[in-house]
Amino acid sequence: MFVLVNLKTYPCDPIAVAEAVRDVDETTDARLAVAPQAAQLERVAETGAETWAQHVDSIEHGSNTGHTLAESVADAGAVGTLINHSERRLKLADIDGAVRAAQRADLETVVCANNPSQIGAAAALGPDAVAVEPPALIGTGTPVSQADPDIVEDAVDAAAAVDADVSVLCGAGISTGDDVVAAGDLGAEGVLLASGVAKADDPKAALEDLVDPL
Repeated sequence: MFVLVNLKTYPCDPIAVAEAVRDVDETTDARLAVAPQAAQLERVAETGAETWAQHVDSIEHGSNTGHTLAESVADAGAVGTLINHSERRLKLADIDGAVRAAQRADLETVVCANNPSQIGAAAALGPDAVAVEPPALIGTGTPVSQADPDIVEDAVDAAAAVDADVSVLCGAGISTGDDVVAAGDLGAEGVLLASGVAKADDPKAALEDLVDPL
């Protein structure tokens, strides 16, 4: 299972979380990674934790003030990027362009989507993975695998119908090891979570709880 921790802009210590990700990753067969804010990418990558960006734009080198260039993200030490998170929605053409930009910079990609039909459209763009995350459940502590397991199963089927090589992650409300196991039982190959680790008093303990049942 792939466990990707999105730090959003939470007031957490990104280095402490990254060190926890690094340390717990060494104790489990699961794959752990962390996605800090763009300004923190280099410092987080220096911890040795697998580091992802939260976003890249559909741009090349040039006049793009205020945008995030995929090559800059890669140069800072990131190995992958989220695209189209529910808090950073893009038009389909821009999602496609961002995927192409990430591929140009040799970054892995996870494209987020709200529902199975959007998952199918996202999978058609050729990312490495897609993540289904109903916005209403994000940050609630109620996992989509529990609130509406059909969404996860339908998302897995939708992606497979388009491209069997595209992995499906389960997002929204993931906070415990049981949530991770449930996501796997529904066909997901990983989870995308944020507050369950980023807001935890002890991020390492939270991560250990997540991977312990695996």
